[in-house]
Amino acid sequence: MRQWGTRTGRTGGARSARAVLLAACALALSSCANLDMDAMPVSEARIQPAALRSSDMDMMTPAQRREHERLVASYGGAYDDPELKALIQQVVERLVAASERPDLKYRVTVLNSAAINAFALPDGSLYVTRGLLALANDTSELSSVLSHEMAHVIARHASIREDQVKQAVLVSRVISDVVNDPDLGALAMQKSRMSLASFSRGQELEADAIGVGIAARAGFDPYGASRFLTDMGRQSALKNASVGGMSSTTPDMDFLSSHPATPERISIAIANARQYSVASGAGTSSGEKDRNAYLSAIDGMVYGDDPKEGFVRGRKFFHPKLGFTFLAPEGFTLENTSQAVLGANGSGTEALRLDAVRVSGDQSLGQYLASGWIDGVEVNSVESLSVNGFSAATAVARGEQWSFRMFAIRFGSDVYRLIFAARNLTPELDKQFRAAAETFRRVSSDEADSVKPLRLRTVSVGLGDTVEKMAGRMQVPDRPLERFLILNGLDRDSKLKYGEKLKIVAE
Repeated sequence: MRQWGTRTGRTGGARSARAVLLAACALALSSCANLDMDAMPVSEARIQPAALRSSDMDMMTPAQRREHERLVASYGGAYDDPELKALIQQVVERLVAASERPDLKYRVTVLNSAAINAFALPDGSLYVTRGLLALANDTSELSSVLSHEMAHVIARHASIREDQVKQAVLVSRVISDVVNDPDLGALAMQKSRMSLASFSRGQELEADAIGVGIAARAGFDPYGASRFLTDMGRQSALKNASVGGMSSTTPDMDFLSSHPATPERISIAIANARQYSVASGAGTSSGEKDRNAYLSAIDGMVYGDDPKEGFVRGRKFFHPKLGFTFLAPEGFTLENTSQAVLGANGSGTEALRLDAVRVSGDQSLGQYLASGWIDGVEVNSVESLSVNGFSAATAVARGEQWSFRMFAIRFGSDVYRLIFAARNLTPELDKQFRAAAETFRRVSSDEADSVKPLRLRTVSVGLGDTVEKMAGRMQVPDRPLERFLILNGLDRDSKLKYGEKLKIVAE
């Protein structure tokens, strides 16, 4: 969750709660978007437009610069690591020289996000998250991602999609202005953007083929693409199992949402690579991997949530900069996104969302909860209370299939909304939701200063080390063995080699 920028929202103005209820319910049904346009991000964005060289920024048009800064802000800022940037730049230069369009110019920005994502804009701006870089294991896997995105630019897929987005914007305006239903227009725009987020199957396969060719001609192992797609598929399965599938639709949409690693796609990637391997007479593998150089470049890179933007540890959400924490109910898994903290239980029958709004000081929190931003509020359920010394209010809202226990907590100049959703809001469950809300508290400066981010650490395999022993060094909240295997592209029965470099997660 990101800290407020300059954006301000309405404070209780009438909105269609139909969309709000639908989005809140979908937290557990894998179809949520933003709960409410009034909500604002709740984490401190490290916006660093200087991630691009000043000469690159000067080459941008004002519109391109604005789009770049918007994208960087939405992904937690730019991640600044000179050694890593230097390696990526070297890979890009080799790929450009080997591509069908060596005249094109590309600008690469590493985004400070744990999401596994990469994308390209028509102007040649390439973006890759540190979450994706953490999953890759060598330069050939990195090259497969970058060359794939370059292929979208070369084949003008990105330009075609941009034209489609413009058309979708026009449609949403027509619905809003002519039909006179702004909520319906917003919903249409949202659905259009979701459908446009992914390229067509044909475009994806075309970009795969072009990308493998570019990487192979640049001297990289062409099988890097199939290996990376396989690991992404394993990571996606683990993530969906952890959060009940809700994460695939959060604002920080992962690469796999638009680049599904289906068995068919992986098989085609292997077939593409085999053509270049056979042509070179190298059998099943050829080209550079340079694993040690890559692991050296990502050694020490922040892994998972950056504490500066708030982080999740099991059921606990902690935001050192904003100075608060809370604990979700038993059985919940949390995910920190750019717009809110989302949570769900394993069965998908309960969910939560924590976000924030600005509420005028002359409006009580009870009035805010009953003001109409969500339908079905039981007015007689509105009550004022104190949560660890902070002014608060709570209320119940009921829909056809879901019921909600809502809290509004005034913390500093902002109001935090903690919304619990349940298929069946029993008295016992309501008691658990109330208890969870009561854990919302201020953190001391000493407590905040003691928090350190998790980082990727490159370590060497010692004598007698096994995957189990190495996984035991992972400082992750759950499933250390599975995470270790996926992070290193290993199988459960893999035999480790003495002196081999591997990744673990530790402070």
